[in-house]
Amino acid sequence: MNTTIRVKLSVMMFLEFFIWGAWFVTMGTYLTKTLSATGTQNATAYATQALGAIIAPFIIGLIADKYFSAQKILGILHIIGAALLFYESKAPNFETFYPGILAYMIIYMPTLALVNSVSFKQMVNPSKEFPWIRVFGTAGWIVAGIVIGRLEWEQTNSLSLTFLMAAIASLVLGLLSFTLPDTPPVKKGQKTTLSDIIGLDSIGLLKNKSYLVFFIASVAICIPLAFYYNFTNPFLNEIGMQRAAEKQSLGQVSEFLFMVAMPFFFVRLGVKKMLAMGMLAWALRYLFFAYGDVGNNYWMLIAGIVIHGVCYDFFFVTGQIYTDTLAGERFKSAAQGFITLATYGVGMFIGFTISGPIVDHYQTSPTSHNWQTIWLIPGGIALGVLLLFLLSFSDKNKTELKPGLDIEEPSAQTEI
Repeated sequence: MNTTIRVKLSVMMFLEFFIWGAWFVTMGTYLTKTLSATGTQNATAYATQALGAIIAPFIIGLIADKYFSAQKILGILHIIGAALLFYESKAPNFETFYPGILAYMIIYMPTLALVNSVSFKQMVNPSKEFPWIRVFGTAGWIVAGIVIGRLEWEQTNSLSLTFLMAAIASLVLGLLSFTLPDTPPVKKGQKTTLSDIIGLDSIGLLKNKSYLVFFIASVAICIPLAFYYNFTNPFLNEIGMQRAAEKQSLGQVSEFLFMVAMPFFFVRLGVKKMLAMGMLAWALRYLFFAYGDVGNNYWMLIAGIVIHGVCYDFFFVTGQIYTDTLAGERFKSAAQGFITLATYGVGMFIGFTISGPIVDHYQTSPTSHNWQTIWLIPGGIALGVLLLFLLSFSDKNKTELKPGLDIEEPSAQTEI
């Protein structure tokens, strides 16, 4: 890959996640403080991510993969997205805000697959080259949090500017996309079925008892995950943490560090222990949040944020590797699409749906909540999922990682 293409792909990935991180982390605080939204309304707004994840495969499968070059549809979607984000920055109330954020997430979520497609097309060895491009996405999310924190938009009730900042970045990425290397449709002229779009070809994996346990655990663990996404920033701001969005970016720093260390842990711990540690980390995170404060227990709040690397990498990245290994060459893409739809679509939607009413139920005044009880609920769910997983999951495969996160295919005699 020549230097010019590498730089363009890195900037593309940086902007892709800078745009998301610019408004997503603090949207709950913005809705609560500026638009006087309830917890249920807050969760409903965040649930648009899950709806976007459910609809995204249809946009990619029916449009992008068949009729248009990936970089062109990426550009079009981000330019439209810029207009929607600008609209969101001016919305006077939740009733006008919600349709805009729903439309935006339906447009944005497909771009996550498109930036990967554009990147992979230019790579000879994606397993070695892609992480060095994808890491700029993590950097973009971190920088967005730092900018919000340093400009003190949370403290000055200026979070509408996060949508404006994201709109500008989206416009820049939209224009940049048309200069990216051509990535023609991969299924032009081919018939696309519903089974292809949502990955139903891989449903046979569920006949494997251990994978079925993993699949159910993956959907279930996304329920407490939803609590973190939509209520962490309002929680931290409500209890008085300064520059909360900036502090939350430490989670992405942790994610990057643990991602780099994944090969080391994977070889030594194996699938079951890593998945279990990921779920245990979710339970610990909510325990830290439940008993943390901005006084003597401030370290618990920071620990709850920093543990994000274990929460995400040990469960979701390990799960992707496990799925990839078990599916084999024929069903890899279908299996990854199916598990993504189930977790970020169905699981997250359930989590967002139940989290809002729970937060409203434990509101003690217009500006305060019983956060200890609120956080112990998703913590308990995560612990319950962990216990069921430990009792039901069996991993007899001795999968080894090659350099660059390549996975050895299991032999016909190996049972996972």
